[in-house]
Amino acid sequence: MGFLIFLGIVGAVVFYFISIYNNLVALRQSIQNSWADIEVLLKRRFNLIPALVDTVKGYKNYEQETLEKVIKARNNFINSDSMEGKIAASNMISKSMGSIFALAEAYPDLKANQNFMNLQQEISKTEDIISNARRYFNASVREYNTKIASFPDLLVANRFNFTPLPYFELEDEEREEVHKMPKIEL
Repeated sequence: MGFLIFLGIVGAVVFYFISIYNNLVALRQSIQNSWADIEVLLKRRFNLIPALVDTVKGYKNYEQETLEKVIKARNNFINSDSMEGKIAASNMISKSMGSIFALAEAYPDLKANQNFMNLQQEISKTEDIISNARRYFNASVREYNTKIASFPDLLVANRFNFTPLPYFELEDEEREEVHKMPKIEL
């Protein structure tokens, strides 16, 4: 009788650790799926860039350096094989895109160009969707990273090489820019 109780306890513990493993696998799959969604959105944004660059190049006084940064960031994304590399390239492109849209303020003819305005709206819509997807991705990563660092899940995570994943967040200098923005008081 004592052996059956022991066997029952061992079976319950094994079942518990199997459920932890399956939960970690499900979280990792959710993260990979949300990252795939983000990649699709980033590629959509990057596919709009050549048209935007061509539109801006049509103006004789365009700023070559700004366009080169956008093109370089786009190429870095396309050539990167790692999630970290793609995140860094995406952050670089976001910063560069802001510079391109700032050009419209300096060049009223560009600001009035219907093609430029349409591209700016499409990119802006895409940026909003990317922002939402990024929030979901980061929430999934936070849950996963918390689980693999919490007891008893960390026992399973360490045994089966579940490693922490990076957040898709702003780079340090972008974060500083957000904190430097003037406060508006009512």
